Amino acid sequence: MTRAPAALVPMTVPMLDAVMAIEVRAYPFPWSRGNFVDSIAAGCLTCCLVGHDGVLLGYLVAMAGFEEWHLLNVTVSPDHQGCGLAQRLLRALEDHARASAATWIWLEVRPSNGRARALYARWGFEEVGVRRDYYPDGGGRREDALVLRCPVRGLP
Repeated sequence: MTRAPAALVPMTVPMLDAVMAIEVRAYPFPWSRGNFVDSIAAGCLTCCLVGHDGVLLGYLVAMAGFEEWHLLNVTVSPDHQGCGLAQRLLRALEDHARASAATWIWLEVRPSNGRARALYARWGFEEVGVRRDYYPDGGGRREDALVLRCPVRGLP
């Protein structure tokens, strides 16, 4: 774990080896490298938290919509979880959303991801729907996604 200050920087293609190293450790069904390349190319908000030693600590990908932002991926390295880094990334998204005069931030989350759900609840996200069979869940099964939203304001 680290509590050292981290810099928020734009995600770039040369950073994707480090991003993918975290992604495959953090999730049983990780995003592909192509998902990140496509997000960068599409102009999504793609940012990384980098420690003072140059180590990638976490990252965020979000897409702007009409008066809203959609959080697509927020991940903190398993080695650095529990230090408030996810909150720092969410605050960066909230700052971008407010600057663009967005009204809402939206996301999907697995019902089984209790840690993420607790974080989002602390930030004021509310459940507004379910996407059936949204996520792969091994053995050909699928897991639903909970659809959450939070008004853009001064989040905690």
